[in-house]
Amino acid sequence: MSAEFWIEKLKLAPHPEGGYYSEFYRSEQSVKSATVNRDRRSVTHIYFLLLEGQVSLFHKVAHDEIWNFYEGDPIRFLKYDAFGIEEDIVGAACNGYVSIVKGGVYQAAESTGAYSLVGCTVAPGFEFEDFLFLRDELKHKEKFIEEFPDYLKFV
Repeated sequence: MSAEFWIEKLKLAPHPEGGYYSEFYRSEQSVKSATVNRDRRSVTHIYFLLLEGQVSLFHKVAHDEIWNFYEGDPIRFLKYDAFGIEEDIVGAACNGYVSIVKGGVYQAAESTGAYSLVGCTVAPGFEFEDFLFLRDELKHKEKFIEEFPDYLKFV
């Protein structure tokens, strides 16, 4: 299968952080999030696809995310917690098919080949108001650029 096949089949659209996505599931149940002190759907799930040369820019969300690899080439996840960067490559013939990003940790990603199709489950559910780019937090951005110049394409 090609990336174009998946973009059409899953009705993927451009994502603000880079790549393509579509929401697959949004729970009808709600829970109170202690993190944002608001009601959120109990769980959400999206499909996400990165093409060769595209990156998902460093961003964070309020709640934990579970990323599952589906198709294509392995995907490289980067996690930044203000102390260091952890790299995690998931996909066929790699460390596994799942990557966990804890709420409040910055993350970025790129495909290691032509494309990577993954899914992301967030609980409590994702809302764009709980999403923040690293580039928009000046104190973190300046520190990151100074300490990790090799990762500037993800900012």
